[in-house]
Amino acid sequence: MTDLFDPEPVRWGLRGDPWVWRAMCEQLTGLALPPSVGEVERLLKATFDRVVSCNLATETAPWVYREEFAHGGMSSGSVHLEMWRAELLPTLVDRARGKLDG
Repeated sequence: MTDLFDPEPVRWGLRGDPWVWRAMCEQLTGLALPPSVGEVERLLKATFDRVVSCNLATETAPWVYREEFAHGGMSSGSVHLEMWRAELLPTLVDRARGKLDG
């Protein structure tokens, strides 16, 4: 699973996003890629929800603040949920799809 996280995106939503990316990668260390894209997607969403303490499917706010991801800067600690829904999680799922199809 950790192969999906390399390379990191060049664009993030808010300053907490790279820290979430790295925390998710760490949480998934040692896990094999599930056999289907649907299972990968479920695992990634569950990992995000656990790492951020936020249900991405039901949270209506565009972003949340998490102290553990605050490492300096104006939006430090802020996690951009819309970016995770629109780009970051889909990027990880697409990378998994490429590995499963390839």
